[in-house]
Amino acid sequence: MTALTPAIAYQVRQPPPHLAEFIESYWSVTCISDIPKNVVVMPDGRVDLHFFSSPHEPYHAALAGLECELSPVTVMPGSRLTSVSFKLLAMEYVLGSSVAHLLDDRMLVDPAEWGICMADAADFDVFCGKLNDKISSLVKPGVDERKRRMFDLIYSSKGSATVADIADAAQWSSRQINRYFNQWFGMSLKAYCSILRFRASLVQIKEGKFYPEDFYFDQAHFIKDIKKYSGMTPKELHKNRDDRFIQLLALKKP
Repeated sequence: MTALTPAIAYQVRQPPPHLAEFIESYWSVTCISDIPKNVVVMPDGRVDLHFFSSPHEPYHAALAGLECELSPVTVMPGSRLTSVSFKLLAMEYVLGSSVAHLLDDRMLVDPAEWGICMADAADFDVFCGKLNDKISSLVKPGVDERKRRMFDLIYSSKGSATVADIADAAQWSSRQINRYFNQWFGMSLKAYCSILRFRASLVQIKEGKFYPEDFYFDQAHFIKDIKKYSGMTPKELHKNRDDRFIQLLALKKP
């Protein structure tokens, strides 16, 4: 477990290879402070299944859809959020349901359906092992190769591939792709790629580099997107006053 700040401890683990196209990571955030910690969660292009335990409220789980807005959160002392972050292909081939209705929202789910009790959520090794087994049992066979190629390019390019290039790689029209994205995820392909580019740019911002590198064509577009998704300029975000942005603290250069 890594202490990101005097208030927050963090753990992360990658999925096994056979689940890598459906899961981005497992992670856990624990408040180790004696006082509440105010943080802000930025859009990151992931769909999260959270298991939340705290001395201040009952144990529960929630499925959180994609986000395109900032989410202020108060983390209470002794609370723990243990989660799995899904890639988008998992909506169709693991969960079997759309999350379009959960854009910037979440819904409660039964933790027992995932086989995770409060004790499991408190033990990161057990949590990851049990969810590996559960998710493996849910994977539907016969992934559409068009969608596999589409997501391979979207993720490998970190959202910088053009809609035309993605459509060409998938051998699927841009209209069909956008219909699919809106139906399953609640946003267009272009909007989703914009969030991935923003997230990828956080590496350079953390390093104090405030000019566009791999993912933006010009400075104006770069600054506009950073302010859109973080509420700050690149320089302001880099300062991360009061350690508000946990995602920035936890970030490691690939």
